[in-house]
Amino acid sequence: MLTRRHFISTTAAMFSAPLASPVLGKSQPTKGQKASWDARVTPDAYDPATSNPWGLPARFLPQRVVANDGLEPGDIHVDAVARYLYHIEEGGTAMRYGVAIARGNLYEPGTYTIRRKVEWPHWTPTASMVKRNPEYAEFADGQEPGPKNALGSRALYLYVGNRDTYLRIHGTPSPRSIGGRASSGCVRMVMAHINDLYPNVAIGSTAYLYSAEGSVVSET
Repeated sequence: MLTRRHFISTTAAMFSAPLASPVLGKSQPTKGQKASWDARVTPDAYDPATSNPWGLPARFLPQRVVANDGLEPGDIHVDAVARYLYHIEEGGTAMRYGVAIARGNLYEPGTYTIRRKVEWPHWTPTASMVKRNPEYAEFADGQEPGPKNALGSRALYLYVGNRDTYLRIHGTPSPRSIGGRASSGCVRMVMAHINDLYPNVAIGSTAYLYSAEGSVVSET
């Protein structure tokens, strides 16, 4: 299991104080629809570091932080204990965002490749998701894109090799879930935040999801 111990010796040591393919057979939103929806999920006079109509703890707002040496620019690291996603940048920094992770044993630590990116994606729950959450049955044939869609405004699709894991890093219409354990397996972000992250993530990047129960004690 990929644990937080592999990722971090202490939080301060790793990161210091703040410094798309179409879905066949489904209609695609127009450029105008996407722009309209983006405007709906973006606060007025949006400043990523301070805008907070969702009432989140301030630590979950986007911040640029210092990264340890040796991390690959472009990669994503999800600290499931602190509920942070880090996107590594050139020059030794990273952008840090608050996230929500999956409930209970639905969270799957591991190393994944981002092989697909979609703006305003469709969402189709898996059979196991419908079984766990009968209210999803109305979307068994798929949920159309839009601000109420479960995947929100943007989605990064996580693969192992060429196999789609059905895990995503995605926006959420439930931004107040950030910081908690809320999803059926995916990593959730505020839609305005993933909209900022999305253009900076390249296809082929690696996403490391660390254990939510793994060691939080520094190695000696």
